[in-house]
Amino acid sequence: MPHDDTLTRLIATIYDAALDCSLWPDVLAAIAEFVDGRVGGLLSRDADKPQVNAHWHAGGDPHYMKTYAATYSRLGPVATSPPGQVGAIVSMPDLVPYDEFRRGRFFREWAEPQGWVDVAVAVLDKSAGGTAYLSMSRDAESGMVDETMRERLALIVPHVRRAIQIGKAIEFKQAEAATFMDVLDGLSVGLFLVDAGGRIMHANAAGSDMLGSGDLLRSVGGRLVAGDAQVEQSLRETAAAAAAGDDDGGSASVVVPLRARGDERYVAHMLPLGGGARQRAGEAYAAAAALFVRKAELQYPSPPEVISKIYDLTPAELRVLLGIVEIGGVPEVAAAFGIADTTVKTHLGRLYAKTGTGRQADLVKLVAGFAMPLAS
Repeated sequence: MPHDDTLTRLIATIYDAALDCSLWPDVLAAIAEFVDGRVGGLLSRDADKPQVNAHWHAGGDPHYMKTYAATYSRLGPVATSPPGQVGAIVSMPDLVPYDEFRRGRFFREWAEPQGWVDVAVAVLDKSAGGTAYLSMSRDAESGMVDETMRERLALIVPHVRRAIQIGKAIEFKQAEAATFMDVLDGLSVGLFLVDAGGRIMHANAAGSDMLGSGDLLRSVGGRLVAGDAQVEQSLRETAAAAAAGDDDGGSASVVVPLRARGDERYVAHMLPLGGGARQRAGEAYAAAAALFVRKAELQYPSPPEVISKIYDLTPAELRVLLGIVEIGGVPEVAAAFGIADTTVKTHLGRLYAKTGTGRQADLVKLVAGFAMPLAS
């Protein structure tokens, strides 16, 4: 058997590939050398179709790998035989009589032209969705898969299995985080994740726009800075309390009014990420608090016709409803639309009946309740 140091180094590279999948070709080449193989591959087979996919390979001729994907991936014994037990190592004679294997198209048209005589296949994972394999081919010089090759593969397979599982877990977490960030970037409100010192760990698209304008909030040396001293103090205190695990000051949301240079008004909600699901949401960025910033104005649904559909409003009634919200009372709406006060009052009466409200203020609240949280 090879020296223990060789095996130790090889196992280390296998787990490196779990963290960086681009390393798999080099790792497969090292495994092939360790087991006296020629071409190594990480394969998978879907449960609902007899086709093998080569995700990573080393030592294979590019032309033959291309024809494998197009044609021969459906013809080999791995594609046409039931998957074995996880961890089991088999060769071609274990899957199909060898003479029959040699007569088939897979061998005559694809394996034999490359000089292959046998392939060792190990089942890495098996689920309802399919099966994953490690394959190592042998040529005429190395001969058929023998006991020595099986023994060496048996030392490697458990580590390849764990590395594949680790890689899947990492990919899932990365996809989960990417989806989470996509959702945050779609929000119409500005979002900032900050650490205990006020450093910006993440800003969504709306937040980045606010930083870019510099009218309300700025990034100075990577720290979130507010022009208002009260906001600055509240931000620091909230983030510090959350980072320190202060149950009294580190759990409740803090609401602070903001004012931009052009006298536009905003509202900031600072939410500590001190425990439970909040803590898990922020820990990927070492964030201690989340700051939500939105303009202090009534936001309309997009499109406003959604209210019309829910309450069965006519176009004229919807127009009056939005007029009440944007313009003001009956006289102002009538003057703006060029219609009589009585006409506006008639539509208002129907709006009250259809929406279950009784005051113009209630209609304004109703429209506010349909505000779209996502950026258009």
